[in-house]
Amino acid sequence: MDARSPIDVRIIVEGASDVENVSRAMQNIALGAEYHITISSIIPTTNPTIAKKVVKGADILLIATDVDAPGRELADKFQKTLKDEVGHIERMKFPYGHDVEYINPTIIRDEIKNAIIRAGLTAITHIQELREKEDELWESRREVKNLENELEDVSSEKQRLITQLQNSSEEKEEFINEIQELDDELKLFKQRYLDVKNEYGIMQNKNLFETFSLNEIWSELFNEDLDEEEHVYFITSEFKPDNIIIGQGLIAAPTRSDVVEWLKIIKTVLIFYDSRIDDLKEEINNDKFSPNLLKE
Repeated sequence: MDARSPIDVRIIVEGASDVENVSRAMQNIALGAEYHITISSIIPTTNPTIAKKVVKGADILLIATDVDAPGRELADKFQKTLKDEVGHIERMKFPYGHDVEYINPTIIRDEIKNAIIRAGLTAITHIQELREKEDELWESRREVKNLENELEDVSSEKQRLITQLQNSSEEKEEFINEIQELDDELKLFKQRYLDVKNEYGIMQNKNLFETFSLNEIWSELFNEDLDEEEHVYFITSEFKPDNIIIGQGLIAAPTRSDVVEWLKIIKTVLIFYDSRIDDLKEEINNDKFSPNLLKE
């Protein structure tokens, strides 16, 4: 039997009526038995201060606000104020213009599972980078330990010289100079120790990939809705750009600039082939179109 604590998922909604509908949707979800996940609470509030206290410590927070302008605004506010209180925040995707209390429980049930899957996929994209950073952190720990040992050696040498100074007044001036030099070295070692320790902390807290909504960033870049999302998936799958991960309506890369650059390339391809995307697929299958052209 798995002795680990289950993944703690909490859902935040706008009111008590939403709680009732979400509870109905959860009646046939066996997340605990199937996935070692527990939905520990459904929280009805529109107050970020109250939400902070109630969601603190959750592994995953699902935001299930109404799909209208006020609901989207509230969801954005929750994402900004609660991001440091939980492990991961995921917004649930419902049909636009619907209140949660009136949405079919089956739709809510399916979206709860999908939102949890999206959260898991986001974590998976970081595994390789996390392993590399873990190696760097271990190397930093070893360097910190070496500096601590050097610091201890220098401190011991300083104490030895002080003792000699006390026992020999004739060598006092010489010892004073040596002590001053050791003091300077000690300051340098302390500074090196602090610098490495600071770098270690920075590496430990650094985000490895930035994740964006594919539809939102497409609309922001080109002032249009992304009607053919599957074409973006197809082109990305075929050309396999470095450091670009896409799926579940999300696109991730080391920086936002990397995402923008790749989407501009895709837009150029789509404009060139217009509605003849099947022609592009045929050229790729017949090796008439080289993926390397997009990298030159």
